[in-house]
Amino acid sequence: MEDVKIKLAVLWIFNAVAMSAYFIVGLMVPGAMEGVIAGELIGMGTIDEALLLMIALLMIIPLTVAFLSLILKQSINRWVNIIVAIGWIIVGIMHNLSSGYFSIAHLLIDACMYVVAALIIWTAWKWK
Repeated sequence: MEDVKIKLAVLWIFNAVAMSAYFIVGLMVPGAMEGVIAGELIGMGTIDEALLLMIALLMIIPLTVAFLSLILKQSINRWVNIIVAIGWIIVGIMHNLSSGYFSIAHLLIDACMYVVAALIIWTAWKWK
């Protein structure tokens, strides 16, 4: 197996784990659990099917791309990684701008995910 494929898969797995950490940290904020019980998620609004679907997609997408990074041929693999990583950054920025909720821990996790997405783009772009 090619080294680049493994690097890309690991970077996507990092993003999936970071996303999990993001939600776990969000539940540790004082009052967050009471909000969840009342049907609200801090910075994300009312807990409904649409929100749960969005969270599920945010968890599944990086894991799916990690798997695809290992099995796809180089030519398509490169573009899948670049396009999904750009989309990942855009969705993250849109969430940050719309949520109205910021904590240092969440900003740190977000920054790490942006750096990792940039590394994915860079690695895929330089792939010969």
